[in-house]
Amino acid sequence: MPSRPRTAVVTGAAQGIGQFWAQRLATDGMNVVIADLSPGDETVARVTAAGGQAIAIVCDVTDETSVQNLRDEVEDRFGGTDVLVNNAITYAQGSLLKLTLKDWRKVLSVGVDGLFITSRALVPSMKERGWGRIINIASNTFGLAMPGMVPYITAKGGVIGFTRSLASELGACGITVNCIAPGLTRTEQSAQALGASGMFERIAAMQAIPRTVKPEDLVGALSFLASDDAAFVTGQTFVVDGGLVRH
Repeated sequence: MPSRPRTAVVTGAAQGIGQFWAQRLATDGMNVVIADLSPGDETVARVTAAGGQAIAIVCDVTDETSVQNLRDEVEDRFGGTDVLVNNAITYAQGSLLKLTLKDWRKVLSVGVDGLFITSRALVPSMKERGWGRIINIASNTFGLAMPGMVPYITAKGGVIGFTRSLASELGACGITVNCIAPGLTRTEQSAQALGASGMFERIAAMQAIPRTVKPEDLVGALSFLASDDAAFVTGQTFVVDGGLVRH
């Protein structure tokens, strides 16, 4: 066991599923850093109300200077990063011929470049300790190949490839790298966007467990992968979608 509480950095945790990742890691006894372009005050409030410790740092994962500032502040406050959850992503939906190069680059910049920039900045403190957990958030859409989501699914495929390759690179350092691929999850934001469309119900009907995925369904996988119990698990993609994608 560590002599001090471990520290987790969760990108894109100001809202949505990221809030639940942050809350669970705090419940597990970690200091939590919410790194997001948007203010993370609501997530901090949720964590502290549950008895955890959290701070929010405004950070653009596509900007090296912003991420370096994040790293420096985490080191000053907590002595470094032990767990990194690469959760930040953005969206651009539409058919190939309607998407612009700007749309494409925006999604790939956050979803893939951000993964590289953030991991490269925070891995050194893990290597110094000989212990670390990197948990990247993909999506079950990579296994479904749904139309109208080319940039998003491409980015999530990149997340899986990055996970497998980096796991091979860091395994001897005591650092594991894994991936969680959630199904369509009902959050406040997704419910506002899709609640009236019937999509939640249609997808749930195709799952082995025929109900809509909730954030609470996802956090157990995160808790395990961030723990000492997962010390011999690396390079893996955990699909958590009620059995919609069956490999």
